[in-house]
Amino acid sequence: VAVAAPLTGPMRPRLALVAALVLLNASLTFVNVWPTPAVTWHGQLSVELAATLILLVAWRASGRVPGTGVRRLLVVVWLALAIGRYAFVTSPALWGRELNFYWDLRFLPDVLSMLAHAAAPWMVAGAAAMIVALIVLAARIVRWAFDAIDRRLAFDRERRWIGGFAAVLIVGFVMQRTMFPADGPRPFADPVSAGYAHQARFIAKAMAGSQTLPASPSFASDLSRLHNGDVLLFFVESYGAVAFERPEFAAQLSARRALFEAAIHDSGHDVVSAFVTSPTFGGSSWFAHITLMSGLPVSDPDTNALLMTEKRETLPATMARRGYRSIAMMPGLWTPWPEGAFYGFHDIYNGPRMNYRGPSFGWWDMPDQFTLARLDAAERDRPMRPPLFVFFPTVSTHTPFSPVAPYQPDWPRLLTDRPFDDAELERAYDADIDWTNLGPGYARAMNYAYQSLAGYLEKHRDEPFVMIVIGDHQPPALVSGEGAPWDVPVHVITNNVDVLDRLKAHGLTAGVTPQRPALGPMEALLPMLLDAFGEPERRNAD
Repeated sequence: VAVAAPLTGPMRPRLALVAALVLLNASLTFVNVWPTPAVTWHGQLSVELAATLILLVAWRASGRVPGTGVRRLLVVVWLALAIGRYAFVTSPALWGRELNFYWDLRFLPDVLSMLAHAAAPWMVAGAAAMIVALIVLAARIVRWAFDAIDRRLAFDRERRWIGGFAAVLIVGFVMQRTMFPADGPRPFADPVSAGYAHQARFIAKAMAGSQTLPASPSFASDLSRLHNGDVLLFFVESYGAVAFERPEFAAQLSARRALFEAAIHDSGHDVVSAFVTSPTFGGSSWFAHITLMSGLPVSDPDTNALLMTEKRETLPATMARRGYRSIAMMPGLWTPWPEGAFYGFHDIYNGPRMNYRGPSFGWWDMPDQFTLARLDAAERDRPMRPPLFVFFPTVSTHTPFSPVAPYQPDWPRLLTDRPFDDAELERAYDADIDWTNLGPGYARAMNYAYQSLAGYLEKHRDEPFVMIVIGDHQPPALVSGEGAPWDVPVHVITNNVDVLDRLKAHGLTAGVTPQRPALGPMEALLPMLLDAFGEPERRNAD
């Protein structure tokens, strides 16, 4: 039975009502404290709270009281909305792109596995316990808030006030959407339910399988300008434009980068550089790999999977057809990789096959300098061998960028059971991971990458190879900064003047510092490389 109660009664229940409304509203309207996982509230309003209040008012006005099942359902739905809000506002700050359930959730187990591998077991257990405790606590708070509201809905006058308040909110939201400019003041937050609806529409579209792919570019190059020299394609993990254009990184990397450039020239080579636009940001490196090697833009798992089902030409297959031995050095590959067949490699060296016996660094244990040493021992130092095409996606500059392995000037020692001295290891492991500020670790990891590449060039003085060093994507947004472009540097290092001149004609410039503007999307780089490598392949007339 509804009770008519004046608004001048005890204040405590009404204060609880106000607190419950503010809490529920804030739980769906908080914003990110960029670029961290933290959140704050700027006072925006939630239309979903207004709609929920209207439903509860109508329920009570009909003479019914929400039972235990309805209350539990409310709590579950509200927690799902709050978690969705956190995911939607936090992912752009941490990864630099919108979260996509269809793309990203399938990789969640892999990400969790990598995090568990990178952190100490007690930290993993503690984090899991904290997450469970937070969910339980949040459920109790939400249940308390809805109970506080329901107690006031039992009174006619307060029910009318709450219903009127909710109606005003809904009218205000409609006015914001229909009468005010999109770039103007936004008293109402974007509904979380709209975000879920967007995700559902994308999933439905993706599962419909209606996607088609463009035609492949021409791979008709005879590779004659290479003169059977090795071609080394090194994708440097998280090597982005910020390494040059964000002042704090430029300052920390300039000295080591200058030594890298000096090593290029001292080893009898030269270098041209440019920026290209990656198809991905902050992760999903394989989109960059397949984009460059197929010449097709690939920026999502569906395009990637669809392309893998087709027989398309690739750079490794083209090199193999012209007499090269195409190999992949994959230190981050620890599970079967059936997709490798698409590329046309002759051989694939995965993590176990590398046989690294030293101390662990990062998610995949082995440092990049070791992989370079293994490449030489397994392939490049072999006598009477064919020319090589080598694809090597590095791992030492992967998030969280720490610990960074020491550089070992004695390259053969990297292949032994004791590649580093104890004092070096102690210094390396002393650099703890600061998950709230990964910038210093990123700078250390990139300096290590420059030093390893410089050492490799000094080890191979005057050799007639073409080394392509390219970033796969920018580091995550919490390192790259707000609004960072998707551009990455590419360096082509060789003593082949013909190749360098052709690349300069395409817009690459001398030196290791890329110039603006970017050449274009990453897939546009492949025709430039093939043109630099040789003349168009002549085909016999039928």
